[in-house]
Amino acid sequence: MIDISKLIEDKNLSESEEAVLHYMIDHIDEVMKMGVRGVAKNTFTSTSTIMRLTKKLGYSGFVDMHYKLLPLVKNVEISSIVNEEFINYFHSNSIFQYNSYTQLRDFAKLLYDMKSSFIFIYATGFSAIAAEYLYKKFLVLGKKCILASGMDSVGVFENNLDEIGLMVVISKSGETKLVLDKVKTAKENQIKTISFTSENTNSVNELADICFRINDNNKLDDRNMMPNTFFPQLFMLIETIVYEYHKVVLVSEGPKKKEPDLSDSFEANV
Repeated sequence: MIDISKLIEDKNLSESEEAVLHYMIDHIDEVMKMGVRGVAKNTFTSTSTIMRLTKKLGYSGFVDMHYKLLPLVKNVEISSIVNEEFINYFHSNSIFQYNSYTQLRDFAKLLYDMKSSFIFIYATGFSAIAAEYLYKKFLVLGKKCILASGMDSVGVFENNLDEIGLMVVISKSGETKLVLDKVKTAKENQIKTISFTSENTNSVNELADICFRINDNNKLDDRNMMPNTFFPQLFMLIETIVYEYHKVVLVSEGPKKKEPDLSDSFEANV
């Protein structure tokens, strides 16, 4: 069964509306033939229930809901089959399908400018694993960081606002409430925010200053049970940003002894 928890989070669906959504997902290939009345009849609800569901989920109507659900459902079905296309997602150029070189360069410059202020890194669930990696990567670059997750008190962030110069959040869906709350607080306190989320339009990216979007071939797999391309590409993107950071250091401070030659322009390879 497809996990729809992220799809319905904070939508305040009734039991009847949620039942209709499950039915549409389970019969995604037939619902257009059924139409609104057919779906209502088969779910023992009403056409008004279905129309309320479309509005709560942010769709313009029944047809729009069907066509927006279709690729989500089909991606989950396809991902359960082993295929060679999964490997193709790991090509490094896929990073630039949704991101620009300017974003990489701007983040690298922000990172370089963090001399005395702290970088606050926040994520929950599986994303917290990547956040810890990013935290340690920044530490070896000599950056002052605070790492926090959903297990930590909100005070870890709010009691250190005056010392935080930059916030980095990771959220596959971009809708995780704990993450979104932190981004809103950062914006209210004029703290620049960098986000790493899936390529879908989401609430976190609407607020962040620099948004890195990463392909997620299993958008409804909230439990991370299926093979996905999000986290591998996230780590590749982190390493690419670190590469750009070293270029900024070389330009700003000049070459140092025993440092590798990083003078090749990454931009030329994009």
